[in-house]
Amino acid sequence: SQVSLYGGQVLSWRTDQGEELLFAIFKPPNPVRGGIPICFPQFGNRGALEQHGFARKKLWVVDGNPPPLHPNDSYGKSFVDLLLKPSEDDLKMWPHSFEFRLRVAITAEGNLAMVSRIRNINCKPFSFSIAYHTYLSISDINEVRVEGLETLDYLDNLLRRERFTEQGDTLTFESEVDRVYLSSSDVISVFDHQSKRTFQIRKKGLPDVVVWNPWEKKAKAMADLGDEEYKQMLCVDGAAIEKPITLKPGEEWTGRLELSLIPSS
Repeated sequence: SQVSLYGGQVLSWRTDQGEELLFAIFKPPNPVRGGIPICFPQFGNRGALEQHGFARKKLWVVDGNPPPLHPNDSYGKSFVDLLLKPSEDDLKMWPHSFEFRLRVAITAEGNLAMVSRIRNINCKPFSFSIAYHTYLSISDINEVRVEGLETLDYLDNLLRRERFTEQGDTLTFESEVDRVYLSSSDVISVFDHQSKRTFQIRKKGLPDVVVWNPWEKKAKAMADLGDEEYKQMLCVDGAAIEKPITLKPGEEWTGRLELSLIPSS
């Protein structure tokens, strides 16, 4: 696994055989498109800040001495702890003091685990939204299906965030999709038929799931994405968007995401 201090962004997660499981494009001087950018303290343009907030464009530091995590979250030896605190410029844009601790770990089974801890060190409450904007590497968007979203309400960002209810048993892709599924279960599965594998996304503290693929027309308009590359990517995010998280002074929120790969027949 590779993690960038710029943005606290996971750039790579591989199988034991060295196969890359995250979609990422490195085209300097652009920031990396893909991996797992962290959207904080705002998702998308739902607020006064820049798109997806500022955390993904800040330099994080390695946290040499983080407060202890719950034993279930310690993940053995292969992990890194990062820390983001607001700069004076950040406080002008978003006047709330916080500490954002992020542990990125590879578990003994080869899963990618991320634990976020956000603490309010302000003297007044604040609210935020957050998403792990996970770009999964897939063989062909037309051959993928997502399970675990059936019967849920979702907000459709292509239709001014209008609210709909998912009718299908599984979600498949034939055109651009940009949705926030609300109050989902804690396990979502992404079946990639062509490569005969399934991504499993387990989450805690992250009630919503963003599903995004730009499709052909949007991909052509994106300078950092090749015209055909939308076929090899699908974003499925663990997130807290619809009901922002509110922290009282001194209070801490924890959100967990674990990605695993299951061979399927």
